[in-house]
Amino acid sequence: MDPGTLIWIVAIVGFAALVRSTFGFGDALIGMPLLALFVPVRTATPLMAFVGPTLATLLLLREWRHLRVRSALNLILATLAGIPFGLFFLKRVDERAVNAVLAAVIILFALYNLVQPGLLRLRTERSSWAFGFAAGVLGAAYNTNGPPVILYGVLRGWQPETFRATLQGYFLPTGTAILIGQGIAGLWSAPVLKAYLFSLPLIVLAVLAGTALAKKIHPSRFAAAVHVLMLAAGAILLIKSLL
Repeated sequence: MDPGTLIWIVAIVGFAALVRSTFGFGDALIGMPLLALFVPVRTATPLMAFVGPTLATLLLLREWRHLRVRSALNLILATLAGIPFGLFFLKRVDERAVNAVLAAVIILFALYNLVQPGLLRLRTERSSWAFGFAAGVLGAAYNTNGPPVILYGVLRGWQPETFRATLQGYFLPTGTAILIGQGIAGLWSAPVLKAYLFSLPLIVLAVLAGTALAKKIHPSRFAAAVHVLMLAAGAILLIKSLL
């Protein structure tokens, strides 16, 4: 890996980390497409897998007081329950069709909330099992466990601090499991580890900057920005399904 490529990688990871630190998600959404311009997917995927749990840990150290433990635990347990079903669907359902449907739901939901913010709300924790289960199915089958959990957080109407912290409480164990699985599969290559270690200082700075920036964003603008990110995620999923 030449120095020029490494600089671009570190810059991309730093920017992705800033987005995640500010809004609670979006690092893979930002990082994967940009990294793919400079390195193979077999390098970009495990690199972002290292970045995810690192960010979750650093963010929880700063915002653990806002973590809704019960919500995170319910989502994690339901995700684990959904994984076997996801593996079943992996062999029987067309990935493009699933991604297209999921993309349509995300796009419509994001557009609706941008036009009519706050009308759709979940008042209790009971539905967390359904969203977590969907995350397990989609995560095991198509590596897209994030959207259902993000949808759940938005529908619960959590304040920005609670939204970010609880998402990290969910993403830390699930992201760590994915990272370990990729290590067992032999994806922890020397270029991946080198890029991760060089990115660490900028990741720490991004967490400090992102959490400070998030405190200055009004909750209504924070919610609007989350919906814009969801809209972008839905668009990427839709393009992926069409291609």
